[in-house]
Amino acid sequence: MATLKVPSPVPSPVEDAERLRKACQGWGTDEKTVISILAHRDATQRLQIMNTYEELYKENLIKRLESELSGDFEKAVYRWMFNPVDREAFLAKYALSKGLDFRVLIEISCIGSTSHLLAVKQAYQACYKRSIEEDVASKTSGDLRKLLVGLVSTYRYDGHEVDTGLAVTEAKLLHDVISKKDFNNEEVLRILTTRSKPQLRAIFNRYKDEYGAAITKNLTSDDGDEFASALRIAMRCIASSHNYFEKLLRTAMDKPGTDEDTLTRVIVTRADTDLKDIKEIYEKRANKSLEQAISKETSGHYKNFLLALLGN
Repeated sequence: MATLKVPSPVPSPVEDAERLRKACQGWGTDEKTVISILAHRDATQRLQIMNTYEELYKENLIKRLESELSGDFEKAVYRWMFNPVDREAFLAKYALSKGLDFRVLIEISCIGSTSHLLAVKQAYQACYKRSIEEDVASKTSGDLRKLLVGLVSTYRYDGHEVDTGLAVTEAKLLHDVISKKDFNNEEVLRILTTRSKPQLRAIFNRYKDEYGAAITKNLTSDDGDEFASALRIAMRCIASSHNYFEKLLRTAMDKPGTDEDTLTRVIVTRADTDLKDIKEIYEKRANKSLEQAISKETSGHYKNFLLALLGN
């Protein structure tokens, strides 16, 4: 469930646009007003506000906010203003532009529906005049390229049917190759990039039942191999996106120096879908609320914006 809280009744796009215009005029920006509006509007409402703002003032609202805000707060608001499809296209480009954050590419490929991934790829191509497949291929090599290109290229079956006999067979196949540390085996790539998500979850569950450990526990490499790491991330995203994102949040805030980029990405991308479920898991595992953790690790308008997206 989402944490985003939208007021009832919702002010008109004209009213919101006028208040945002006033918040951005004069000496200093009224960040509290920006947060009170934008952190409590869904994607459709934000688009209506942006369109209305441009009609009224002949100015792009996102560009105006970029010039008025700064730091992590500006980045969070900027990413929030996109609709989910365009946002993921942007995040994919950002992940490729700053080096290679394959974790983000795997999230985009493995968590949403097949139709959602296709829409993201279409948005990416429309915006950047290149396919995501060619950009991923140009930034990677070897086995990691095979995996990432396979994941972003896939068009999985979206149904719920599961072949239990096939799950037994492929769980054994995976166990045989993983026990030999043969992580880059073609069969591993085939299974992970073609099977439906329900089928993969059935395989992972059978693996644990038969061999006494989660498949990701056995995907360990003594030399910190990034290919093995990418395989683990893909499997965790498919097995349970809620558990995956909860672990990301803990890691982002538990290590010395908060990882604001990851924290922002998780909160902004999940606030209007399933952040409430992720919050509940976080509280059980961290023994504190997500609000408490964010209040401790962040500050200022950035903190207030994240807390607003959490429903405060």
